[in-house]
Amino acid sequence: MGGGGLVSLPGNVVVVGAGLIGTSVALALRAKGTEVWVSDRDEATARLAADLGAGTVVPDLRDAKGVAEVAVLAVPPAAVASALAQLQESAVADWYTDVASVKVLPVRMARELGCDLGSYVPGHPLAGRERHGPAAARADLFLGRTWALCPLPETSPDAVAAVTALVLACGADPVPTDPATHDRWVALVSHAPHLVAAAMAARLAPSAVPGDALRLAGQGLRDVTRIAAGDSALWRQILLANAGPVAEVVASVAEDLAEAARALAASAGLAESAPAAPAAPGSPAAPAA
Repeated sequence: MGGGGLVSLPGNVVVVGAGLIGTSVALALRAKGTEVWVSDRDEATARLAADLGAGTVVPDLRDAKGVAEVAVLAVPPAAVASALAQLQESAVADWYTDVASVKVLPVRMARELGCDLGSYVPGHPLAGRERHGPAAARADLFLGRTWALCPLPETSPDAVAAVTALVLACGADPVPTDPATHDRWVALVSHAPHLVAAAMAARLAPSAVPGDALRLAGQGLRDVTRIAAGDSALWRQILLANAGPVAEVVASVAEDLAEAARALAASAGLAESAPAAPAAPGSPAAPAA
């Protein structure tokens, strides 16, 4: 992807949002020698990220004109467009990208706000952890992971080249797609699985399961429910933003499970009505000759 020619690592990057993904991006870039500026609406969170080595805190981005070549918007999906508009108004960076888990909603909102789409490359790293916040961040979080890039018809080739260089510097594999295709596929491989994991985890609530049952739990149960421990408020926003595609996948999974339940119920009914196997001759249950 990109506008051709050599792709060079951005020398200066600003990361807006110092959560798990934003701080991990900052740490990965700092490890490559990039100067990183970090901002968060919660200044204590930004200071923690900086203390962990993520870069230098920018208290007010309105005073950060021209501070970066690339701005990374690590904010929830519904906040991407307004953050993009504010940063572009202040000319904070040359190029802009985001890391939201859905793409159609931020792009539509950015169009409605009149953002400069030529300098914007929607993106989404397919990486994460069940923990959140800057303390959970890792510089190697993106190594070998897919990072979707969804340039728009208006997007400048130079913007694509700069953001691609940033993705490669984080150790990820940039994969081009479009916003609608992205949202349809992540519904299948990410969003619906999270919802299924959350539903299974709900079955394990203290009010729903005997106390001793979990003593028998093994790694399989932990694997199935691990991702349900994510940030519930963020996941609610993600699922609502991609409601249509997720609903289609969940409906298909629900039908598969319902069919399995019907088959199991039928099998259980047959087992209950079938005659018992004859007892072995000479056993206590064998009839007398």
